[in-house]
Amino acid sequence: MDGGELVPTALSQGESYHVFCTYSSTDYQWTHTLIQQLEQSGLRVCDHERDFTAGRPILNNMSESIQKSQKVLLVLSAEFVRSRWCLLEANMSMFRDCLQRKPIVPLLLQRDLPIPLPLAHLTYLDVHQPDFRQQLMRVLCTPNQEMQGSTVVPYQPPSFYNGKSLEPLPAVNEEQLNRDHFKSFDCGEWSESVPEQLRLIIQQPEVYQQAIQIINTNEKHRIMRELQKAVGQANSLLYEQNVLIGAQSNSKLLLVYVSVERCRQELSGHDQDQEVFYKAIQKYSCDYTCRLSNALLPFETTSTDGHLEGGVCFCEFVMNQMLLGKTRFCCCCMSVFSAFSLW
Repeated sequence: MDGGELVPTALSQGESYHVFCTYSSTDYQWTHTLIQQLEQSGLRVCDHERDFTAGRPILNNMSESIQKSQKVLLVLSAEFVRSRWCLLEANMSMFRDCLQRKPIVPLLLQRDLPIPLPLAHLTYLDVHQPDFRQQLMRVLCTPNQEMQGSTVVPYQPPSFYNGKSLEPLPAVNEEQLNRDHFKSFDCGEWSESVPEQLRLIIQQPEVYQQAIQIINTNEKHRIMRELQKAVGQANSLLYEQNVLIGAQSNSKLLLVYVSVERCRQELSGHDQDQEVFYKAIQKYSCDYTCRLSNALLPFETTSTDGHLEGGVCFCEFVMNQMLLGKTRFCCCCMSVFSAFSLW
């Protein structure tokens, strides 16, 4: 690999590697070639397949290797997100201290890949770019103190996560529904366990469990419209966790990380009538989540007063839907008069 005049940063005391590389075993061949090229350029790479201590728990090996490396290289593919990232995320309390001091360098093997939420703010290197290897060498040879904003910080949901789509949630009986023609119109059932990708987001697992129970406790032979209503009811619990659900199909739920707290205040009006907001959540949140996840919102906001930077917030969406339905509302205070009594 031609890195020009780039020289790896000297290893300091306690450091054994310039970079710790983690990847899915399905991407071994591509990653192994890259590691060889990096090492030929003078970088010391910790390869988890090669350098982990045999007989030690994998989590201990990973934690120690990260601590002994200057940077962390993530080779992101669909399989990595499903398997190895889940291992990191599920044990983030163990890795958080060492990760927050290490620049994270994500390599994107597949375009349009759903990115794990705690990595959503990072700048990615696209391996398909013609100058990818030169870009990677520049990053890996840059001293850590010169890499601003390149670390995974302790989890505090910042505003730039707002509106991010998460991995869709398939029904536990999805294959059966797809296989059995007579069940193809039935709605699926979902696990009540908090999925790996939500464990850093959901602060109250029992709330998530209650929300999924609402979705699952409808009649088994229910139509999509009934599933969508159940999802709206579930969202009346989940919104406080900054998560909304949408029903993409009878066997797949969409998940979006989005805060609607300021929208709640806007819709509730000066007298903070919570009933208005809860009815809005139940009626519109399922559709809003699906549209937000698929970037298919019915209009583009030109207002700077919205609550979702660069997108349409929930209360803007609600007001738009009410206008399309000729529902009465007060323009000056954005509070609903008797609109929801018309539902």
